[in-house]
Amino acid sequence: MPDVLVLVDHDGERVHKSTYELLTVARRLGDPAAVVVGTPGTAARLREPLARHGATTVHAAESTEADEFLATPAVEALELAVREVSPAAVLVSATTDGNEVAGRLAARLDGGLLTDAVDVDSSGVATQVVFGGSYTVRAQVTHGLPVIALRPGSCEPEERPVEAGERELALPPVDRAASARITARRAALAGDRPELTEATVVVSGGRGVAGADGFKVVEQLADALGGAVGASRAAVDAGYYPHQYQVGQTGKSVSPQLYIALGISGAIQHLAGMQTSKTIVAVNKDPEAPILDVADYAVVGDLFAVAPRLIQEVAVRREAG
Repeated sequence: MPDVLVLVDHDGERVHKSTYELLTVARRLGDPAAVVVGTPGTAARLREPLARHGATTVHAAESTEADEFLATPAVEALELAVREVSPAAVLVSATTDGNEVAGRLAARLDGGLLTDAVDVDSSGVATQVVFGGSYTVRAQVTHGLPVIALRPGSCEPEERPVEAGERELALPPVDRAASARITARRAALAGDRPELTEATVVVSGGRGVAGADGFKVVEQLADALGGAVGASRAAVDAGYYPHQYQVGQTGKSVSPQLYIALGISGAIQHLAGMQTSKTIVAVNKDPEAPILDVADYAVVGDLFAVAPRLIQEVAVRREAG
């Protein structure tokens, strides 16, 4: 079977869950092959978990410059790998960085680009959410190499242990005049909660939370469920919660197993970032709130009355085993 290249999202020590999802999807199309871009020694550290999730080959694209520039090293690495192995497709995570890498790679290779996919079948047909979440379509690349950006959380990763071979990719020197250089890094203040795009449970608050103090109940419910905290654009713009937690078309796209929306009306911008969640629970005082139409379970009521009851019920059930 042909290789399917997967760009590995990592922090240097740990592979992100979204990569394991890509490897799972890649098996439908061919033999998953992971492309690791990083400083020397990164691929060796990540090889075992990648092999455990089905990567038959680990392409090590390493250089001292790899972590100094945005997107360019990843684009260079994928282009080298494509020209070496002639893969059936390239898969990346549909994050801010991943979408840029996918677009630039497709342009370089004169390939076909599919973004914000939520599924890919064995024939290469992708299911996409388009026009701000207004439509779901099925599309397939008909010209050149398929480059597909898959939304994190779109599938459950599956372990498939294999023996992974390793190949080196010699990255060329970065053209500093034509590349964006990283000048500083600052760790996000996420605490012990899972990263928003990787969480299986997300609890988000909106304008109805009515202030920064109101987000305490959102955090408490998220912690009770072992989930991440999100926020609508209205809540972020009002200063209720930091921008890095925004869910929506101009924020982060999530597809958790469970999405709980507290005090969120459901503007199309927000729905575009979460409506592919497996189960949606919405709590809103307004019976006409648009989010109630997409929710699997809708509660018309005061979130400050409903959320504490949910927290109590979760605690009771956990104590009961």
